[in-house]
Amino acid sequence: MLPLKRINYLAPMLASALLLLLLLSGSLEFPSLSSPFPTPSTPVATFDPVDPRPSDPFTDLLSAFARWDAEIGCARFRDRYGGWTASASAIQDSDGGGDCTVTAGGLRHVSVVVKGWTWIPDNLDGFYSCRCGITCLWTKSEAVVDKPDALLYENAMPPRKRRKGDPLRVYIDLEASRKPTGFEDIFIGYHAKDDVQATYAGKSFHISRSYHVSTHKRNDILVYWSSSRCLEQRDQLAKSFLSLVPHHSFGKCLNNVGGLDKALSFYPDCSVSDSSAPHWWDHLHCSMSNYKFVLAIENTRTESYVTEKLFYALEAGAVPIYFGAPNVWDFVPPNSIIDGSKFKSIEELASYVKALADDPIAYAEYHAWRRCGVVGNYGRTRAASLDTVPCRLCELVSRKGGRNARSL
Repeated sequence: MLPLKRINYLAPMLASALLLLLLLSGSLEFPSLSSPFPTPSTPVATFDPVDPRPSDPFTDLLSAFARWDAEIGCARFRDRYGGWTASASAIQDSDGGGDCTVTAGGLRHVSVVVKGWTWIPDNLDGFYSCRCGITCLWTKSEAVVDKPDALLYENAMPPRKRRKGDPLRVYIDLEASRKPTGFEDIFIGYHAKDDVQATYAGKSFHISRSYHVSTHKRNDILVYWSSSRCLEQRDQLAKSFLSLVPHHSFGKCLNNVGGLDKALSFYPDCSVSDSSAPHWWDHLHCSMSNYKFVLAIENTRTESYVTEKLFYALEAGAVPIYFGAPNVWDFVPPNSIIDGSKFKSIEELASYVKALADDPIAYAEYHAWRRCGVVGNYGRTRAASLDTVPCRLCELVSRKGGRNARSL
């Protein structure tokens, strides 16, 4: 029988004491479980040259595209990303898989009334011809529909009880918290697990804006940032990054352009109308388009919560520098954004952005997805946006039977 070893209790006790001392002194820090953004890791660049190209600060985007075409080209880009797939489970199938049998026996015409104040744009109001022969009437006016099949609520609580013959109760919440009321028959949220998914990728949010997109990119100021909801964690992250790169901040938070609504003084071509007072949202896309990069930071880091902050930048022809949803690549084209979470530090991210700004070929590759038609999951993201909610909701109401649905 082997003799038992004497256990040395002193060493672990000393180690524990030392660890506690380090924690209390602040010399050793662990990531907070409530931290909205992870510590970045090293980025993976595509088509990096064997020998670094000389610095070439450029301003003409079309010339950068031409150089990329000559050196890289769509054929190589498609070879690399043509088979690129994202998680299909992140986005609902907006056409129901093409199967119209699921609506057989349902209502052929569905009407929805939007109740109370809501940020849902008025331009969604109208008559829709939907899949499988279903028509849909969506309105905010009971003068248009006095006996709807469904009532949609956002900032008001649906009725606690529904009797047979009453309209179905629909509740929408696209905020990060995504909280059903418990009294709705149908819940609309940004997640694929919700009854109806509504991504932020559509045009309904900003139909009246200036869509002039500049082919000239500034080289003196690299990054566009605009935020007027000043959240401490987001502002700290933005400040740490923006302090390292030339930037313009147009919102209330960290403003460095001399006040609000100053974009038109920089870019008068972005004006929508000479007769009305300008609003920052009217010229948002146009202003963004003059910059190579747009910093896009979500309010919180939550799965599938990818908001207009990112999609505005993509539509404006800029490269988003993104901090937010951990599964963001399920919603965007391949090689279309700079994922801030993939860098070891903010300093490394800033160095990468500045180097990219002086490399027209590497920068042009971030635009190759749209030029080469390699969009990944982005088509599905757009198809599941708020733009298509009227038809998709009406199809679901049809399947449930509308007013004839069994009461709970």
